[in-house]
Amino acid sequence: MNGGYSLAQIGLHWLVALLVPVQYLTGGSIERTHHAAHMGLTPSYWDVVQHHLHNYAGMAIGALMGTRLVLRLLQPPEITARATWSKRAATALHGAFYAAIIGQACMGFVASYFWFAIAPYHVVGSRIILAMAALHLAAAAWHTLILRDDTVDRMVFPRRKRSAENL
Repeated sequence: MNGGYSLAQIGLHWLVALLVPVQYLTGGSIERTHHAAHMGLTPSYWDVVQHHLHNYAGMAIGALMGTRLVLRLLQPPEITARATWSKRAATALHGAFYAAIIGQACMGFVASYFWFAIAPYHVVGSRIILAMAALHLAAAAWHTLILRDDTVDRMVFPRRKRSAENL
């Protein structure tokens, strides 16, 4: 198996992967809650719950992605072979994921607590992340179903420490 990630990196990846859909499922509650408040109405209880879930899950995602970034800098994936165009594209997409998701969490925090006028940019950011996630899933499917390589295995099985005989 080539390269790989640590167990912590893998766990953080999948935790974020589970939390991101929560954001898409609860995001509509924010508009409904704010609309009701601006109309002088009491928002529905379920919309308020979803609004809070969206905010706190977003903060958790931001913290988890920040932790992932630190781990990635401290424990980079092993370089396996010459960089091809697809490896450079994957590296660029991963860097863009870190920037977009951490930036999205920051914008959401600012929109929720300081300056709501940034909210339209937060919505645009969510669409960009959705497109990036679709590309990421398509690439994972390509590697698994077409190329039949171990690329996806690297994010499922933790890397092993290199033994002295492999050095």
